[in-house]
Amino acid sequence: MSFIDKINPVNALIVGANRGIGLGFVKKLLEDNIIAKVYATYRQPESASDLIALAGEHSQRLICLEMDITDELQIVEAVQKIHTQVDKLHLVVNCVGLLHEDTLQPEKSLRQINSENLLRYFQINSVGAVLLAKHLLPLFRHGERSVFATISAKLGSIGDNQLGGWYGYRASKAALNMLMRTAAIEYKRSCPKALIVTLHPGTTDTRLSHPFQRNVPAEQLFSVERTVTQLLAVIEQLQEGDSGQFFSWNGSRLPW
Repeated sequence: MSFIDKINPVNALIVGANRGIGLGFVKKLLEDNIIAKVYATYRQPESASDLIALAGEHSQRLICLEMDITDELQIVEAVQKIHTQVDKLHLVVNCVGLLHEDTLQPEKSLRQINSENLLRYFQINSVGAVLLAKHLLPLFRHGERSVFATISAKLGSIGDNQLGGWYGYRASKAALNMLMRTAAIEYKRSCPKALIVTLHPGTTDTRLSHPFQRNVPAEQLFSVERTVTQLLAVIEQLQEGDSGQFFSWNGSRLPW
């Protein structure tokens, strides 16, 4: 039995919900009547048309919030809006991540290292998540089981790194894992019912992975729906001692 089944009603927050895995989570959660409220963030309205249309169909349950996780003030404002409506969250999934954009591409060698690009990777993949942990803490300070999950990547595993390359992405995801493990220790003291985990979703057929799908075997390229179902299964099976851990989509623990 999932921890979610024991709680009624459930309030959820999906960060980075305008497309890909984030939008997939929103759609999946709306299928479950035990979920009372789904808060969903997007960075820019013009890239969130599917999400905003969905909110029109589910106006009582789906609340969209504009939020850029690189701007701490926007995080504060979004959390305050949530707090005016509910006093607790049970499930938060942070799906924001950067692999490539415009002129930024994963580095294949040291020659391509660029400090501006490195900082951009860390700002989005690492710092944003720990700012969320900072400001969401009051909404986790309650007596019901809750989970704060962040999408990480196996490429962020130092122990698993055999191929090299992709310096900024790898390092920012490794930093994310450390920040969330550290936050999990603090959460255990202040809101012991909340679990914090990082999750590797596998290669999912999204815009993020699109330029790099060529070498991925068909059976290892997941649809968004399959990824979301698999990650929810991992979340639902979490136990008390799992906080601060790094899990793959199949439930196995990944090396740091």
